[in-house]
Formats: sequence, C-alpha cells, structure tokens
Amino acid sequence: MMLPGPAGGRGRRAARSVEPRVRTLVKAARADSRAGSVSRPFLRLLLAAAFFAIAFPSAAPTLETPQGPPETRRVEAVAPGIEHIEIRRGDFGRGIGPNRWVINALVLDPSMIRIALGRALDRGVGTEAPSSIAARRGALAAVNGGYFRTEGSYRGEPAGIVLLAGKVLSEPSRRRPGLAVSNLGVKTRLAVVDVAFQAAVVASNKFHRRVDGINRPRLDNEIVLFTPEFNGTTLTGPAGVEAVVAGGRVVSVIEGQGDAAIPPDGWVVSAHGASAVWVRDNLKKGARAGLQSDVRLSPKPGFAPEFVIGGGPRLIKGGRPAAALDPGIYPDGFAATRHPRTAAGVRADGRILLVTVDGRQPQLSVGMTIAELAALLIELGAVEAVNMDGGGSTVMVVRNRVVNSPSDFTGERPVGDSLLVFLR
Repeated sequence: MMLPGPAGGRGRRAARSVEPRVRTLVKAARADSRAGSVSRPFLRLLLAAAFFAIAFPSAAPTLETPQGPPETRRVEAVAPGIEHIEIRRGDFGRGIGPNRWVINALVLDPSMIRIALGRALDRGVGTEAPSSIAARRGALAAVNGGYFRTEGSYRGEPAGIVLLAGKVLSEPSRRRPGLAVSNLGVKTRLAVVDVAFQAAVVASNKFHRRVDGINRPRLDNEIVLFTPEFNGTTLTGPAGVEAVVAGGRVVSVIEGQGDAAIPPDGWVVSAHGASAVWVRDNLKKGARAGLQSDVRLSPKPGFAPEFVIGGGPRLIKGGRPAAALDPGIYPDGFAATRHPRTAAGVRADGRILLVTVDGRQPQLSVGMTIAELAALLIELGAVEAVNMDGGGSTVMVVRNRVVNSPSDFTGERPVGDSLLVFLR
C-alpha cells in the first residue's frame, strides 16, 4: 500500500493509493464466487464499485481489508512538492482500544523542497519547541530531530552526531546511525549512515592528545572540546583546567574556575584529571595549538552532506527491515514496547518521507514498536529509513500548526533540534 505522491495529478495518485485494496477485495470476491458463496450479480456490483473507487476517490476513504483494520486517510497539498497525509487506522469507536493508530506523513518531492537542520535557539544547548523553530526560520513543515539531553545545565545538548557545514558539533553516540542530508544540486537527498569520528588536540611540540567529546559535559579524566556553535561559555564546573585558543594560539589557561568564555574565532580545551596534566604541560599561554579530526560515513552516501544528525536504530536497509538492535545501545523496552515514534526515510523514486506515529494515548493512538514502525515505512514505500527521537518529543508541524497529538500532558515538548522543510 503506497502513499499518494506529491501535489499535482493528485486525483490520479490518490486513486493509485486505493487500487491495491480494491484489487484485494475483487480477488477475494472472485474466489468466493467460484466457491459459490458470492452471486454473480453481487460480483458485478463490486466490480462497479471498484471502478467508481478508482475513478472518483474520496478525500478520506474508509476501507477495511482482510489484512488489517479499517483506516481513513486525509490528504492535504501543503505546497508544490509537499503533501501531508493523515492516516487513522483501527476501530475508533467509544472507549479505548489496543489497536488504534494516528499516523502523519509528509511526502516530499526532492526536486521542489529542501531540508534544513533547525537547532534550538540556534545553539548547541537549550531547548525550543519545533513549532517555534519552524516559525522562527519560516519553514513550511517540520518534525522533531535527534536525541538530546533532557535535564541539567546541558539540557538540549545532542546525544549523537551533529555534523553541520563540515564541522562536528557533537560526536557520534554508541554506534547509533545518523541521517545525512544534502540539498546541493537539483534535488535533496537523504541517506542513513554509520558514523566514525576521532579528533585530537595538537600542541606546538607536536604532541597529540585524543579528544573524548565535543560540546558536552566533561567526565573524569576527559578532554572535551567546546566550539563557538555550542554556547557563549563552556558551562563547566570548577574542577579541572581550560585552555582558551583563538587565532591558533593559547590566549589563556584557566585553573579551578570552569565556564570559560568561548572565543568566536577559536575553541576551548576543557580537561580533568590525567588529561588536565597534559593540558598544563603542553598548552601553555602563547603556545600554538591546532586540531586534527577525521569523520567517516558508511556506507558512503554518494553526496557531500550539508548536515548529519543522530538517530537510531536503522529501520530499513535496501527495502527490507534492518538487522536486530545491538544489545546495550538502547534502553530495555525501547524497541518492543509501543511508543510515539518519528522516522525519516526515502522511497525508491527519491521522494522523502517524514513520519510520526502518535502513542501513549489509548483513546487515540497506542504507538508502535520498532518492528511495527519499520513495517509501516515499508508499506509507505521507503527503501531506507531511520528512527529519530520519539516519545514525548514526537511532533509534526505543518504551516505553523501542530498536526499530531504529542503525548506529554503539557503538549508539544521543547527539543534540541528539528528537521525543517522549505521550498527551493
């Protein structure tokens, strides 16, 4: 069962979305007719109904098939190349039910749109509602993005890779994949990639020290690098030492204070324990200092990404459900329990899918497991797809309006970043 394509020829594409179910009903009726359980007049009536369903599709057809529960679809042409489909699947009678889903999908023509990364407050720390990010940036549509830290002074800091304009702003997290996006050329392209990253601080004496993290809280004996894209200061505590680098030279070394100011043309090396000893010995005031880094994406996406954002797990690879989750990467119950979900994918024809599934609301929508989400994305035509942050973060915005039902009792959750959709 395929989603309708983007705006333009909308009636024909809506008809194609009805055809697979009509064919199923017709085949079943023919089989029953041969078995003697359906009369030929009824079969002729069903064939006539099939013709009218294809020729004159409803904007919100309610269908039921032997394979699954009834569903209603509502299609909205948001703008040329941007189509919003709401799917209500299941028995929406009174009370609550175990099999109700509200699904929202954006189907995007890659030749007519572009996708940008919207960072909360335009920084590497702090949170902002996706609807606010979209309105501030003038986006036509948006969904929430990657995982992020939910509390403390580093609230909103990405929990996974963020690569923007060729610069790593957050390192990969625990073998989780990323979503690579490019708007270069005549169309927007997406790819699901694994990310390997390493970086080192290089002192003037040519000594190197591996960097443990980028723009995140510093743990015991670690070196963490802070860049101007993060915040005005490092937000660190007083333990340790911080070397401030600007113009390729160490301009100050700060002991026992923390929260050093980050120069707009430089960076701060924040160190603790054994790593702090190395900084004191090798990054003295006035000394030259540099960085070395290496980022590798696999499989190679075939384009130079404008940005990569962390997600996980991979849902679909080569048109099939991806392999089972690696143990220890995701919390217990993460995959097998039904939750609100957000996913991004690409179809064989290059069209892009941004999908949300509401959950934790049994009167409305129960959510999906990771396996159910992968099956849904395959049903919608995806050949590559990745899960993004979900739960209370799951949200879709269309023309400055939240179109799904976020699960937090407070409504739309402020997040660390969002995927924004614009016209080219």
